[in-house]
Amino acid sequence: MTFDDFLRALEPAMAERMREVLAARVDSERNRALRGDIALRFLSQLLTDDERAHLLGLPASCRVREGTKILMPERLVCGEHVWIGENAYLDASGGLTIGDHATLGVGVYVWTHTSALANLLQANRPGGAHVIRRPTVIGRGCYIVGHSVINPGVTVGDGAFVLPMSAVTRDVAPGDIVAGAPAQPVGRADDGLVQRLQDELRAQRAS
Repeated sequence: MTFDDFLRALEPAMAERMREVLAARVDSERNRALRGDIALRFLSQLLTDDERAHLLGLPASCRVREGTKILMPERLVCGEHVWIGENAYLDASGGLTIGDHATLGVGVYVWTHTSALANLLQANRPGGAHVIRRPTVIGRGCYIVGHSVINPGVTVGDGAFVLPMSAVTRDVAPGDIVAGAPAQPVGRADDGLVQRLQDELRAQRAS
């Protein structure tokens, strides 16, 4: 079956929509590369969490939920046992490191570049001539809850918690719990917290 045969087999309204989509295509080297990424992301929705992590080049112990996008995964250094929630966006273009046993929740955005200079110069054109890239680090055992944003160049220290709807604009010390926009320390993920959570889990299992 040719593509024209396929179009003819569709209902007329759907076939017309398909023609509109195809007519909007702009053939360029950039668009061809982007189209491949879009197709890969679309088809990856058919995979399970661990299969999707494998497709993206993450360690076998990692899991990636559907809808997640990783920009330039070749610049991502990811540890073991990492969980990434639905519709997360991980920009690795400036270099992104994620430590072992980290969780990035539903709708978490992690950035490693900014185009602010392009906007200030009114030079926001394709090609990224004014993009500034800053490496971003998520430490081991971090717990980042959606829908939070991690800004370019930030280091979230080992074992830190980022509570929901936070905007992390500066480094987070290991073990700190931060919240808000901009995020500020509100507590510590210390031995006392571990004990309280373990007690809660034991009570839950006993009920």
